[in-house]
Amino acid sequence: MERVEKICVMARSSPFDKLLMVQCLRKKGHVVAVTGDGMNDAPALKEADIGLSMGIHGTEVAKESSDIVILDDNFASVATVLKWGRCVYNNIQKFIQFQLTVNVAVLVINFVAAISSGEVPLTAVQLLWVNLFMDTLGALALATEKPTKELMKKKPVGWTAPLITNVMWRNLMAQALYQIAVLLTLQFKGESIFGVNKKVNDTLIFNTFVLCQVFNEFNARNLEKKNVFKGIHKNKLFMAIIGITLVLQVVMVEFLKKFANTERLNWGQWGICIGFAAASWPIGWLVKCITVPERPIFSYLRLNYLKALFK
Repeated sequence: MERVEKICVMARSSPFDKLLMVQCLRKKGHVVAVTGDGMNDAPALKEADIGLSMGIHGTEVAKESSDIVILDDNFASVATVLKWGRCVYNNIQKFIQFQLTVNVAVLVINFVAAISSGEVPLTAVQLLWVNLFMDTLGALALATEKPTKELMKKKPVGWTAPLITNVMWRNLMAQALYQIAVLLTLQFKGESIFGVNKKVNDTLIFNTFVLCQVFNEFNARNLEKKNVFKGIHKNKLFMAIIGITLVLQVVMVEFLKKFANTERLNWGQWGICIGFAAASWPIGWLVKCITVPERPIFSYLRLNYLKALFK
């Protein structure tokens, strides 16, 4: 058990030796992957977190015991599997960050408005449209990002690592706080600032909120890099979804007034909404200049709680 992490090469090992090594490494907290093609490799393949067997020369027992079958017997395919696995994980994180930003912003805005004035700026139909855009189109746009070479340079993610990292908390809280500040300002001072009636002001709030999510979707493309437009021309589906979302938003505001409870906006008012939304790009750039600790933020809270408990 003590020597297992020091072993680099284990020659002429029996099936039991392989199995014992996998078991010891797992007990040490490691994520273990095993490759094999013979019947003797089956116990270790089954015990490992990820078992990879050969599709051409591998035995049926090895294939049944493994999680992944390499059809072409080429070890280079393992790197491809790793790259796509990391890509899927990264895309899930992007969507979670995007979704939490929307949820935090809309919850705080409606809660504060309901307490202070007894009315909510975003109606049920408008929230339904936001959820449709966020859950369906947003997920489709962010989930279709292809793997990049940078993904293979990152450290592996451990079993106990949180899905929502400190970087994600930094990004989503910055965007959510900006959206809350802008929309609450419009809620309480929008009519006097822009000289519009209440219905037009509510439409400005709804339109600004949706456009903020559209612009923030670009920020969500990359959790750490400042240049969120890198490689965007390669993802045509992402650009198509952004275009579809913008067209549908124009239809909601300009043509479905009774259904969406909106008023038509003039060019100047559309410019105001786009200006507020576009500000999320420089904010996203500035926020990524702030370094965050690698240690999960909630581990500090847990540690302080345990200290207080056993004092």
